[in-house]
Amino acid sequence: MEKKRLNFWQILTMNFGFFGVQFSFGLQQSNMSAIYKYLGAEEAELPLLWLAGPVTGLVVQPIIGAISDGTWSPKFGRRKPFFLMGAVIASLALIAMPYSSSIWMAAGLLWILDAANNIALEPYRAFISDKLPKKQYSIGFLVQSFFTGLGTTLANFHSCNFSLFWNPCHVR
Repeated sequence: MEKKRLNFWQILTMNFGFFGVQFSFGLQQSNMSAIYKYLGAEEAELPLLWLAGPVTGLVVQPIIGAISDGTWSPKFGRRKPFFLMGAVIASLALIAMPYSSSIWMAAGLLWILDAANNIALEPYRAFISDKLPKKQYSIGFLVQSFFTGLGTTLANFHSCNFSLFWNPCHVR
């Protein structure tokens, strides 16, 4: 079946959700050490606490990738339910994270946040090849890469300058 050629603005909007995923990853990366320290973690404990993210990605990405390849919803298609589910769970974890009352609560929320980000991220990577004809793959992946950089950069900028809840860059 021939895939419909999309214009630049359609490709841009179909990839905009990738910005949100990367913004979430950026907030996680730029704030977790400060949150852990604020809750009393020692410097030497930080690498162990950070393991939740990479271990989650190793487990969740292949599983979600395989499930999303075989899933089909007449209303939402193959990938969109994963975008929505990941976004909702990640949003709730991001809202709860600054209110963590213990190191283990923060680590658990990091695990949930990372799982949710991966639930949205893995199907997003395949979305380009699902929707675009081969001749547009390069522009599709280029826009996706642009949103990766923009999301992470703005999350890091946001974390040190305009935090909605508190500014972890000033925690001593």
